[in-house]
Amino acid sequence: MSNVSHTRSDISSHPDATEMRARHDRVMRGGGRSTAFADAPVFLVGLYCAVSPWVLHFTASQPSLVVHNVVIGIAIAVLALCFTAIPERMAGMSLAISALGGWLIASTWIVGSSPDTGVILSNVIAGGLAVVLGAICSGVAVMNKRKLSRATQ
Repeated sequence: MSNVSHTRSDISSHPDATEMRARHDRVMRGGGRSTAFADAPVFLVGLYCAVSPWVLHFTASQPSLVVHNVVIGIAIAVLALCFTAIPERMAGMSLAISALGGWLIASTWIVGSSPDTGVILSNVIAGGLAVVLGAICSGVAVMNKRKLSRATQ
């Protein structure tokens, strides 16, 4: 361990220095994830989905739907947090939010047993929001990918 240097060295000698600087410039100019405006609403949709059984008081009448909503809500919220934390690796996962939203809508009748109007409206609205926000994120991610591929050519 005595031969390890603890001094800062100049990064200009690094073989990928030019590429790292270019990537940094793209991210700082907005070439990274520009769907950040949708991350917070997606997180809130997931959070609402997870707590909706207690908000709407259907924990006793729909026990299987309670577990389902908690799991789907946590999945949506975790995806939103991952989009915020590591956006460059999560851009392709935007459609997963739409898929989870679609499943949330359909599962009201598949997982639930004779759900009442409040449960149906809650899951349809939350699922619809997830579908729309996921589609927006996917569309912007595709446009960003095209823009970045043109810029690097």
